[in-house]
Amino acid sequence: MKHIANTIKSNIFNFKMLSLFALAGLMFSCEDNVLPEANSIEDLTPPSAMFSASESNGDWQTFDFSNQSVSSTTYAWTFGDGSTSTSKDPSHTYAVEGIYNVTLTSSDANGLTSSFSSDVEVVEPLVPVILLPEILEASFEDGSLDGTGDGRDSWRTDLGGVIQITSSPVRTGSQAAKFPSAGDRAGYQELEVSPNQDYVLEYYYTMKTSGTGHMTVSVLAGGGHSDPSAAVAATIETFEGTDQTSSNDYVKVELPFNSGNNTTVSIYMFNAGVESRVDDVSLRLP
Repeated sequence: MKHIANTIKSNIFNFKMLSLFALAGLMFSCEDNVLPEANSIEDLTPPSAMFSASESNGDWQTFDFSNQSVSSTTYAWTFGDGSTSTSKDPSHTYAVEGIYNVTLTSSDANGLTSSFSSDVEVVEPLVPVILLPEILEASFEDGSLDGTGDGRDSWRTDLGGVIQITSSPVRTGSQAAKFPSAGDRAGYQELEVSPNQDYVLEYYYTMKTSGTGHMTVSVLAGGGHSDPSAAVAATIETFEGTDQTSSNDYVKVELPFNSGNNTTVSIYMFNAGVESRVDDVSLRLP
């Protein structure tokens, strides 16, 4: 009887162990097949990839990417030129012009992914042509206007009598413009320029030391000026020279101005009170 009881206990133990092994096997089988837990629900907020791109300020080769993905934690970018990034909001610089297909793949913590692609066009902007006009008879030299001028023909105007020419003092060459003390002479020349462009008008002037007055050079908006009052009203920039330190030594003036919405500007020179001279007028970019 004791032998039978031991046999029964042994069988019961073996049955329990087999049950445990079977349960463990079932558990491992569930893990291998990634079975959902009881009462589990579908992920209602899967990732959705999206981005926008814009040129970086002042750099046509660099684009800034704004990540607009939702329900995402990691990001993988391909920029269409072989370069990649895992940043959320990267910037990327392209070496050459072209159309590049950019792809963003975003993922969530559950391993779900979403991809979005868009083209960016990399184009080098055209460099505008800036007009830099030649000032005719800029040094008031004889024969400098098509070989036949007397050094002042390009400066004639209805704003005053024609300027005179002096041979001494001069800064360069053999002639300079002369404005008698009566202040009834004027120099005027129209120039074709680029709108909204910065320029610098340069010239040199000298004045006699006796008497009191000024040598004024102005840049006017537009052309066709014939009335002194209207010309003054159209002034963009002006400089009133009053340096009478030496009647022989020329003083350099740099007069910066912006052309605004004008395609034509005019140089207007006049004096008052004291004999003055002007030489070597030029126009340059800053």
